[in-house]
Amino acid sequence: MTKKIEFTERAKEQIEKIISEDRLKKFFRISVKGGGCSGFKYNFSFDSKVDKKDIIFGKAVVDEDSLDIISGSTVDFKKEMIGESFVIVNPKASSSCGCGLSFSV
Repeated sequence: MTKKIEFTERAKEQIEKIISEDRLKKFFRISVKGGGCSGFKYNFSFDSKVDKKDIIFGKAVVDEDSLDIISGSTVDFKKEMIGESFVIVNPKASSSCGCGLSFSV
């Protein structure tokens, strides 16, 4: 089974916008770390390089271990009154906290 993630048009546009504004930022990096109030947390950053264990999705990169946890997810970019942020809709998450960045599987 191929591991993949989807990106909404809003997420793709925001990634392109941020990368175009800073020449040092070449890739949008998504990773999953232990911690947060629900067990795991999403980490979003920008990077200038790709590592050996990274899988490339257009302008985004995800390391293999993180992709195991978020495969099948959709990455979106939301603008709300309280702010803007990237969000992941992860069908494998059995619960998440109110901030949407912490989850358990």
